[in-house]
Amino acid sequence: MRLPAHEFLDKEGISYKRGEFAADTAKGAANVARALGYEEAQMVKTLIFETGDSERVLVLVGGDRSAVSGHLKKAIGSRNIKMCSLEAVQETTGYEVGSVPPFHWQPTGFRSFVDAALMEYEVLGVGAGVWGEEILLAPDDLVRASRAVVVNLTEKGKPVVPAAG
Repeated sequence: MRLPAHEFLDKEGISYKRGEFAADTAKGAANVARALGYEEAQMVKTLIFETGDSERVLVLVGGDRSAVSGHLKKAIGSRNIKMCSLEAVQETTGYEVGSVPPFHWQPTGFRSFVDAALMEYEVLGVGAGVWGEEILLAPDDLVRASRAVVVNLTEKGKPVVPAAG
């Protein structure tokens, strides 16, 4: 099955591998990781948040992590943020929650953020748009494909944006 996310990566010249798992696998990063033989942290959650100004943004964190609220607010630049409803995610991305690809659907100017902790892995898994299909790629390729900014969203003791060195 060739999906729009695959076509986008091919067009951009971004390398990836396809991962497949049984369509009856229970939802969740831990289950996908187990099915594909990876750590839960390597399976990326694609989250859509909305600001008080009605801007929607993409946030990518490892399957075993949650964004620190203060870090997320600082990165986005808004104190009034909330996770989008299932309906709003579908309206924004064209996909149902559970296998939203983190690229190809964003309009120009749409902001995306990748948690810095993801950059420590060799391979990450992201939704391909259909449950049972995963895209496996290097962290730098994920950042490039999603046109994201890398920031610390999950580690409380570290700054959101790394100090320039």
